Amino acid sequence: MGVFALEMGQDDPTKCTARKMINMDLAKGVSRKFHASDKIIVLNPWAHRVLSPPDRVAKSVLVVDASWNLAQEVFFRRLGGKHRRLPTLLAANPTNYSRPGVLSSLEAVAATMYILGDVDEAKRYLDIYKWGPTFLTLNQEPLEAYRRSRTEGKVLQAEKEYFAQYFQESV
Repeated sequence: MGVFALEMGQDDPTKCTARKMINMDLAKGVSRKFHASDKIIVLNPWAHRVLSPPDRVAKSVLVVDASWNLAQEVFFRRLGGKHRRLPTLLAANPTNYSRPGVLSSLEAVAATMYILGDVDEAKRYLDIYKWGPTFLTLNQEPLEAYRRSRTEGKVLQAEKEYFAQYFQESV
């Protein structure tokens, strides 16, 4: 699966996981004028549809690296592609450790790969940070449930089972 990264330059560049993926040739950096084709999944935390194994027909994924405080305005642009949100997972990065849904770009890309069935590639990406493997430890059961789901509805069902408390608090 190809990985594209759109850096918005809104965060500390020393902590930018998208920049590190680009520097290590694990992702291709794209400009703000980039328009994704329908064969590209755009990871969008505000998308109406959740990523699920049937999305594995996509050829690539686009991650937008933006400050969580400013990210929503980025997704109002016309980015093209198939917008999907990731099902709930816990962050392992030091800035947002154990917070549900506040993933780094690297965690989002690795989660996408894992859910779409490329577990080894997800691990390879996570290995570029010492905290990366912790992401799998924190999320092993839900990631496996999401990966084994045959439909988007089953992913949503698994998400509610694993993160029921989170859903009750956010209502």
